[in-house]
Amino acid sequence: MKNFKNILYPSLLTLAMGGAIGCTNLDDAVLDRLTSASSISPDLTLKSAYQSLGTFTDQAAIYALTEHPSDEMQGPTRGADWDDNGRWRNLHTHTWTNQSDDVLAAWNNLNRGHALANEVINNASSSAKQKAEATYLRAFYMFYTMDLFGQVAFRDPANPGALPKALSRKEAAAQIIADLNAILPSLDNASGSNAGTATKEAARFLLAKVYLNKAVYDQDPASPAGPFTFAKADMDQVVSLADAITGSGKFSLTANYFDNFHFENSSRSKELIFVIQNEKGASNNNGSSVRNRYYMTTHYNQVPSGWNGFTTLSDFYNSFEKTDSRLGAAVPGLTDKSGLRAGFLAGQQYDQNGVALNDRSGKPLSFTLKYDFKVANEADGVRVIKYIPDLSDIDSPANDYVFFRYADVLLMKAEALFRGGNTAGALTIINDLRKTRGVAALAALTANDVLAERGREMYWEGWRRNDQIRFGTFANPVDNRTTASPAYRVVFPIPQRELEINSNLKQNVGY
Repeated sequence: MKNFKNILYPSLLTLAMGGAIGCTNLDDAVLDRLTSASSISPDLTLKSAYQSLGTFTDQAAIYALTEHPSDEMQGPTRGADWDDNGRWRNLHTHTWTNQSDDVLAAWNNLNRGHALANEVINNASSSAKQKAEATYLRAFYMFYTMDLFGQVAFRDPANPGALPKALSRKEAAAQIIADLNAILPSLDNASGSNAGTATKEAARFLLAKVYLNKAVYDQDPASPAGPFTFAKADMDQVVSLADAITGSGKFSLTANYFDNFHFENSSRSKELIFVIQNEKGASNNNGSSVRNRYYMTTHYNQVPSGWNGFTTLSDFYNSFEKTDSRLGAAVPGLTDKSGLRAGFLAGQQYDQNGVALNDRSGKPLSFTLKYDFKVANEADGVRVIKYIPDLSDIDSPANDYVFFRYADVLLMKAEALFRGGNTAGALTIINDLRKTRGVAALAALTANDVLAERGREMYWEGWRRNDQIRFGTFANPVDNRTTASPAYRVVFPIPQRELEINSNLKQNVGY
């Protein structure tokens, strides 16, 4: 597998002050152009732009913004553990501010990747292929900035000395669509071994995601929560792009759901379209930390011993039928050696010999659905294991980190057909997926059914906030958030420091 090593040289860390491009810490340092662009090869800069994708694998920042405000994840405080000045509670209860740690870090990390991609695009030494891959990565970073923050700081190549323009969501979506369509001919086809790089199929996936959400992005910023009007022409684009990905012949549904996240997923899964390709035992693994996905949820007395943190919500857990393979499964090489299962961990937990585990006080380690959010005990909350730990290398496993996979292509197409009036076509796709996952066919299809199926298939993969906004459920009360949230909370605030250094940016409505 291709492995982008840690090539972020000091000269790349001394980027000149300029536009509203942030760094990876919370100091709001501003990144723009390299101090000496000619001294850095486009190949190294491109590798750094890929490596910056590793920030998505942290349990905080970008991932936290995509999951904790939704109806499928929460971070309870357990005594002195996980309080963090209310950080996780504020995300779940929609009470963040423009000074919240994860808001600042997400903005900075996304814009840092954007800046690195720009360096390749604007480097006269870059090949057409390098510029195409960098343009894809810039579109990727822009997509998440647009989706989370409602604005994108974008430097005009024709006027590099000016402050970055503040693209609205509508303008950013149009820019992403234009850029991706322009580079498609220059990207490689998916080959089964290049899922860690920009391909035609990865670009088409991102295009489909933009078109699926285009009604959200075209919405008046003064009323960002809608109601939305989904144009049939946009939905037809989603269907066409999904069909092109299917037509490549490179992808199909993986029969064993958790093989998509196994430490051998690069060979077991047929769904991986765009990932961070990781190697077992690698010291850096492209800045990726797949271990966060199990450390952040497992109890101290489980194997692997985790940080005893995040849980799902009771209503979300209860949305699964008991026969659904996505709900949970024993995994050979894991369950028989540690007792840990994949999927949702509810009720009494056991070791590999079937012996009941206890918490640190000696009480049964039984994960519960309901609890007090602010004073939970250490056994409260149903946990989730999506990425399968490799017990032979817990900290540096080979699980490729998944951004885009084929099941989402099918679900996007189904939703587009549904919104375009072809309910029968949408129902066929969703029932084919449900059959693969071991659940009975639906007799009819509603918007709530489409959203629920997306939740069951894509849980904890960073799409739930995006989905809920599109379906109009993001502000609804949930466990430990008992009142509806203000509509403006569908976007996060622009960090105050960014407003001060770039007068083109304006604070989002409500903040």
